[in-house]
Amino acid sequence: MSQFRVKPTLCQIDSCKAFCEQFEVGKGDLILTNPTYFEGFFDGCADGATVVFLKKYGKGEPTDLMVEALYQDIKDLEYKRVIAIGGGSIIDIAKIIAQETISPVVDLFEKKIPTKKTKELIIIPTTCGTGSEVTSVSVIELTVRGTKLGLQTDEEFADYAVLIPELLEKLPFRFFATSSIDALIHAIESYLSPKANPFTEMFSVEAIKLILHGYQEIVAHGEAARNEHIKEFLLASTYAGIAFGNAGCAAVHAMSMPFSGTYHVPHGEANYVVFTEVFKVYNRLAPDGKIRILNELLTSIVGGDGSDVYERLETLLSAILPKKTLKEYGVKEEELAVFTENVMTKQGRLTANNYTPLSKEEVYGIYQNLYG
Repeated sequence: MSQFRVKPTLCQIDSCKAFCEQFEVGKGDLILTNPTYFEGFFDGCADGATVVFLKKYGKGEPTDLMVEALYQDIKDLEYKRVIAIGGGSIIDIAKIIAQETISPVVDLFEKKIPTKKTKELIIIPTTCGTGSEVTSVSVIELTVRGTKLGLQTDEEFADYAVLIPELLEKLPFRFFATSSIDALIHAIESYLSPKANPFTEMFSVEAIKLILHGYQEIVAHGEAARNEHIKEFLLASTYAGIAFGNAGCAAVHAMSMPFSGTYHVPHGEANYVVFTEVFKVYNRLAPDGKIRILNELLTSIVGGDGSDVYERLETLLSAILPKKTLKEYGVKEEELAVFTENVMTKQGRLTANNYTPLSKEEVYGIYQNLYG
């Protein structure tokens, strides 16, 4: 049985201009991006390519409606490569439009129609969080179903994942914070996954170290300090993507899905809300398992004697991005039961990777503790 794969060819390139030259970007390429990235970094070096701006189809997290509207505009175009330049929304949609059959997208995500990639796919991340450039997962909100759903298939792997640090120069600090915290969660959840192995653990541990040490530098020296470490954060995001692409994410992602889908909270931010509370419950239920090793690693970075490791971790993260309660997002208390039911019945792809099983009562209890 396969334990570890990195399907895309990984490339580190110093500038967007150098990328266009090396990959001979032009006619036959469909570039999916947004004006900030294209006009700031690629305008003038991608002549002949068809450029599509995702913002035309909506803002925020990707939805089935956005994909269907985009499909109507590109279905008659001729292109051989899809080049995604952006964050999670752009990357997730690019993985879909590289497929032979795109619409109806709901049927694609509910596996009523097969995936078959017929376009070469190049992914260039502009955040340091999703890790999607190296995974075979895309997540969209299915508005007709009232929830987010993930699709995971080998056909969604990119052919090339290209890391260009200069693209993160214009990333607002809040987006840097939510995306890098998301990468941290990818690394930590995949480390405890039952599918983890020595190969994935190596990438998880290195990502954890790079991100937390980077946060400590930012707390000590101010927000501008991130620019000195942006290459490390981008690398950490890819490391975490490699780890969770092989070992999977778990309850944190599962519990954030219905909350994020209902209240349109960005993916990384929603994961952050749920994160430490899930791990406190893990620690209570199975303190003598692998989580003990994780706690030792975290304690070596955030300090203390280990008894308050998640409180110390939360203090560090809160200095980067203050955390809100579910109530502050507008969540109604009666919705907690609905979220819980969604986790137990629709998020099995994720909960199968839980460090230790969580009952319906435990999931509901976590939501209660997060409610505020």
